[in-house]
Formats: sequence, structure tokens, C-alpha cells
Amino acid sequence: MREGFDNVEWLARTRVEGDVEAWLALIPYARRIGVSALPDPQGEGLLFRLDPREGNVGNVLLPALHGGVVAAFMETAATLDLMLATRAPRLPRIVDVSIDYLRTARVVPTLARCSLLREGRRMGNVQVCAWQESEAVPVATARLHFVLGDPTRAGA
Repeated sequence: MREGFDNVEWLARTRVEGDVEAWLALIPYARRIGVSALPDPQGEGLLFRLDPREGNVGNVLLPALHGGVVAAFMETAATLDLMLATRAPRLPRIVDVSIDYLRTARVVPTLARCSLLREGRRMGNVQVCAWQESEAVPVATARLHFVLGDPTRAGA
């Protein structure tokens, strides 16, 4: 059986198992920037982690993470979290994103927590908060809107 987002059985099985790592393995950019998922110690789903990597630096003088890397990290986290949270297997496609960069994201581990704000028949809204030392001091927040696609029609 071929693994991939276009394989409905594989998608449903990995979703039931909560195998986000299998999904991340199929997203080359997420692997390149160092995105991973881990259980939330508070028992509220998953936390997403962005590893500190030299290739993620945008400002070498500070040094600080590139804003695009932070945005891609938050978008990846929101997409995968939404795939787990929906009532049925769905393939989210981003419609728009609004990001607030609140402070310099240093080159240290960055964590993100997602909150599903709304899941409708065709649309989903997710809020993401990314932080480094303390969740009470976020480096960025984002709100993302997705179209929820039917995985049986992925090639259509």
C-alpha cells in the first residue's frame, strides 16, 4: 500500500493512530526546518516544536529566526492539528493567514499550541500561539482559515 495524503485508507489509519510523524515525513520543508510533534504535558493534544537550526536564521546579527520560517512552522502545526481535530479525515488547504510577530524569535527551541476555533462543513479556523521560554510570552500568534477537502477527491 502506497503511503501518502492521497491514500484515503492510510490517511484514516494514521489519523486514528495520531501518527503525526508519518505526516511530517511526507512534508520535505517541515523536515528541513525541523518541525516535530510531541504530546502536550497538560494532556491537551499536541505541542509542535521547531528545532533551532542554523539554516532557519534570518538575522545573523541578533541572531534571530527568519519570519518566514516561523510562519511556515505555525502553518504546518495548524494544518496537522486540524487534520487530527476534524470529525472525519479531511485535507485542509490554506485560504489565508494572519500572523502577529510579537517579539524576536531567537535561535532556541520554539513551541506552538493550536486551538480549533471552528470546523464547518467546508471551512476550518485555527489559532496558533508560538513561544520559546514561556507560553505566557509568545513570539508570534496566528489565525488561519482553511478549506476542508474530501480526501476521496484528492486527485479531482
